Amino acid sequence: MELRALRYFVTVAEELHFGRAAQRLGIVQPAVSQQVARLERELGVRLLDRSPRTVRLTDAGHRVLGAARDALASAEQVRAAAGNSASTVRIGTAPGLTTRLEHGIDALRERHQAFEIVLVDLPVPARLKALRDGKLDLAVARGTVTEPGLRTLPAWSEPLHVVVSTRHPAAGRDAIALGEMTGDTLRIPAPECDPLLHNAIRTALREAGVHPRFGRPTGTVENTMIELGADPRSWTLLPADLIARSGSTRVRAIPTDPAITIPGTVIAPEHPKPRHCVEATLAAFAQGTLAQNDNVF
Repeated sequence: MELRALRYFVTVAEELHFGRAAQRLGIVQPAVSQQVARLERELGVRLLDRSPRTVRLTDAGHRVLGAARDALASAEQVRAAAGNSASTVRIGTAPGLTTRLEHGIDALRERHQAFEIVLVDLPVPARLKALRDGKLDLAVARGTVTEPGLRTLPAWSEPLHVVVSTRHPAAGRDAIALGEMTGDTLRIPAPECDPLLHNAIRTALREAGVHPRFGRPTGTVENTMIELGADPRSWTLLPADLIARSGSTRVRAIPTDPAITIPGTVIAPEHPKPRHCVEATLAAFAQGTLAQNDNVF
């Protein structure tokens, strides 16, 4: 089994498009198709469902994807060991990701001791700019990025909860539909402060067909909890892990019905340096973040 075939398959699985995969790899599309087809024949399973318009991973493809990333990361670790040099991996982080970072970084250190890991806490806009400027190698975030020069790799799925004052009429509910909240004022992060979470919430509302009345943008999580606790007619949507970090007794977090989620992602430059850190970090976070859906990595 050739590492080249595994790398081609992983690239197609991330892009879900043979043309874009070929462009990323810097080769012609038929070469990508041939290598993936050869890998399928060698494994005796179909990894991708292909149609004129879509490319999707099969169940076997989902299983093989994680193993393929592990294999590529291990191969890069061998190369790094042969070179007898450590690679510094600078990862941009954010508040509220502590537990996931701890598990992911522990797994990365355990499996890839050649990496020297440096965590850099930056707001989302600064994190993305640092990636584009080459000052970060990777970033961890909630939400997806559609910016030139950056690619988003899904890592986990996290539920969004409605957050209200304990004095809000819905505070005693076990679950609530978003449509039931349209009479109150919704506050979410400003797009210039946290564009990823802002866009993720807007997308969830649009998909649910909900058109709330918006209030002024939220600030820090701590300030938001204090303000919501004092205002029983306003509400917000926040990731469950972020709510748990606040520890506020002034508000209540209520699951939505139906459940809505926000993707957790690893964001990388289109041409990362060091190149081998991407597969290694993804493999480590796949093990370490206890992802909740079947489409992770």
